[in-house]
Amino acid sequence: MPQDILSLFLSYLFLVNGAALLLTCYDKRAAKRGGWRIPESTLFTIGGFGGAAGMLAAMLLVHHKTRHKKFMVGLPAILTLQLLAAGLAFFL
Repeated sequence: MPQDILSLFLSYLFLVNGAALLLTCYDKRAAKRGGWRIPESTLFTIGGFGGAAGMLAAMLLVHHKTRHKKFMVGLPAILTLQLLAAGLAFFL
């Protein structure tokens, strides 16, 4: 049973981080082309739901939102809290 939960959790993290990465890359492309943009609140929401690592990686990879202090401080802070929560859950 615990192995099933771990597999499900890891699958969730894979999907949400993939979505965060794709959304960040899409937003960068839209910014360059003057298209429809993804609201910052949506980006932070998906980061808060477990996609902070994927979004941070995408930001650094495509140089998107790297001049925005709230993203360059906020996402690492969210990721740190998520890692602390995961570590706490693992050891309890």
